[in-house]
Formats: sequence, structure tokens, C-alpha cells
Amino acid sequence: MTTQELLHQAKAAKGAIALADSQIKNAALEAMASALERHEAEILSANALDLAAAKGTMSDVMLDRLALSKERIVGMAQGIREVAALPDPIGVVLHRVERPNGVVIEKTTSPMGVIAIIYESRPNVTSDAAALALKAGSACVLRGGKEAHRSASAIVAALREGLSITGLPQSSVVMIEDTSRQSANELMTANGLVDLLIPRGGAGLIRACVDNATVPVIETGTGICHIYVDSAAQPAMALDILENAKCSRPSVCNAAEVCLVDRQVAAEFLPQLKHRLIDQQLSQGQQPVELRLDHEAAQIISGPSAGASDFDTEFLDYILAVRVVDGVDGAVAHITRHSTGHSEAIVTENPEAARQFLAQVDSAAVYWNVSTRFTDGSEFGLGCEMGISTQRLHARGPMGLAELCTYKYIIRGKGQIR
Repeated sequence: MTTQELLHQAKAAKGAIALADSQIKNAALEAMASALERHEAEILSANALDLAAAKGTMSDVMLDRLALSKERIVGMAQGIREVAALPDPIGVVLHRVERPNGVVIEKTTSPMGVIAIIYESRPNVTSDAAALALKAGSACVLRGGKEAHRSASAIVAALREGLSITGLPQSSVVMIEDTSRQSANELMTANGLVDLLIPRGGAGLIRACVDNATVPVIETGTGICHIYVDSAAQPAMALDILENAKCSRPSVCNAAEVCLVDRQVAAEFLPQLKHRLIDQQLSQGQQPVELRLDHEAAQIISGPSAGASDFDTEFLDYILAVRVVDGVDGAVAHITRHSTGHSEAIVTENPEAARQFLAQVDSAAVYWNVSTRFTDGSEFGLGCEMGISTQRLHARGPMGLAELCTYKYIIRGKGQIR
């Protein structure tokens, strides 16, 4: 089926979804979660074919993004159920005013309509996006990358089976069959068919959508996430946070890519960092982190020198760029120049240093003594997420149900005329 035909199907379905009440939507979500679990074998079989085709063309950490397991499918189903358990975001009165003439005006949340998502090699995005769009009263158009197409197609087949059980149109969730650049361009210019486009992937995909789309786009972020170790940091806490932010899952956008260290503690802290991320990782049979050092850090510990682009790169790998800075002012200045606006953290016991950092760093999520790995819809209590927005309008940070809604004014009266 062509991309245009699928888009028209989704548009035709949006009226039924917008009319569905909370009970119907929640029943559909439960049926979708159960269908995922029921079709676990088919989904894993499709994923095995995707992984076999990708081997030799992807790094190990990117293969991890592509890989599914029984546990990950259980997690996907649980994510759908968490969305079902959240309050319905549609029909919420944000503001109400009664005018002197008796007219009642209510600013009320309403569905977007048709939400399209272009994404790359993470098949779990398929179920997250479908669940969030449905709960937010919208149809969902999914366009995955070729490397995960078999996996995503198997997931969508299960989700659509769940939809049909509860009587909602299967075209509430559609998967674009064409994985060429042409289909992406069609989504970017599908005026009248797509009400909101969300790209999830690398910098090239996101930039292409922002530059070329004629439909509304929410810019999701590449994550050049920084962790600044202040002179008043507890070293043990800083090491725990850095290890978690870099090593727990380096292929995701909330992983740390840059460590900034206050000059006052660099001579003491950097050897501890090298021991934790390199020596200790090796001794435990785990992947060590390559520390790419600026000139000053290289005078303290040994390691490869940071290149001209290393502080502007989302590595998505076991690589961490390291720079020595002059206090909070130096950290803020570096982040202002190099950040993608995703997530930044300060580790310090000095409340005034934290206050300055939190106030001056202009990113979607700014942390004090917390790993950047928490920038996630589930961790923020939003259920699963549609992505992390790094723009300022209309959504910022993890995009949950509220960010997938628009609003309209509903006005009630008794025959008033102006």
C-alpha cells in the first residue's frame, strides 16, 4: 500500500479515536499490550532477522538498540499498560471564564489528529508511540528505518490485532511500508494529512525534518549531555553518576557524552575517573570507556587527545570527552557553546553553585546530583514517551500525553449575539 493511501486511512480513523471515551481507549491499550505478549515469538523471530542483517554494519551498542528480548517485550507491554493507567488528557478544562453576558468559555484539551513519527533503529518506539497517540485521541503513522522494519512490522501487526478486538479502526495505527527517503519526504510535506511530525533518531534525520518539513514538527534532540564535577562535589557520588550516565546504556540520547571538571579538583579527580571508567571496567570484564582529553586533562592522566569535533559529537558509544574548566562559570560557558539542549548535570554540595548552574544552563532537563539517564518519560512519571523535545515551543523535555494534545475554546451560551 502506498504512503498516501496509508495516510488517508489514518486521517479517516482519527474521528473515531477522537470520539472514543477513556474506557474504550484503555480497553484497546490493554488489548494491544496483551497482543504483544501473545505474539512474542513472531516479534522475536522478526527481530532476529533484523539483527542478522545488521551485523557487520552497526556497532555493538547500536545493535543493542535494535535488539529485542522477552524482557524487553514485557517492558513494552508494561509501558502500554502504564499509559492506560494515566488520566485521560482529552477534554480537560485548562481555563474557564464566564463573561458578564453569560457566555461560558472553556479552554479545553483536544487531540492533535494524525501524529506521524519517523524513527530509526529502536523497535520499542513503535509500541510507545502507538500507545501515547491512541490515549491522546490521535491516529498514529509510523515510519521506521529499514534496519528495524521487520521487527516494527511484527509489533504493529500485534497492536492492530488488539485494536480490532475493541472495535477501534485498525488504521488508528499504520506502518509506512516504504523505508526509502521518498516516504520520509512525503510525510514531511503531507499537509492536510499529518497534523504533527515527530522525528526520533540521529542529527541528520532531525535536521532533515526541521529544514524540509511543511507540516508542524517537534524537534527531538540529539543528546550531547554534560556532567560537571564541581570543586565541592563528593568524588564518590560524582563517579557513581558518571559511570551510570556513560556506561549503563551508552547508545541512548540521555547518556553522558562530556565530563567537565573544575580546575581546583582536576588533579585529584581525573585519576579516580580513569580508574573507575577504564581500569575497573576492564577488571570486571566490561567495556572500558575511551576518555578523550583536552590539553589540560592530558597533563594529569594519559589518554587520546580530544579532537576539534569531540565536544560537539553524540558518540552513542563508550567514549567520553573530558575538559577541565574554571568553575561554574567555565562549565556554563562550555555548555552554552556546545550543548544540544537535552540534559546537563552538576555534581556539587554547594547550593549556590547548583543554583547558578540550574538557572543559567538552558536545556530541557537540568540536574543537581542526579544522573542524566533519568531524562525519560517513564522515569518522569509520564508513562512511555514520544521523544525528548529540545525546542521551547510547544513541548520541551520528555513528551508524554499532555505534549501530544492541543486545545480549543468551547463556548456555550443561550442565544447571545454580539
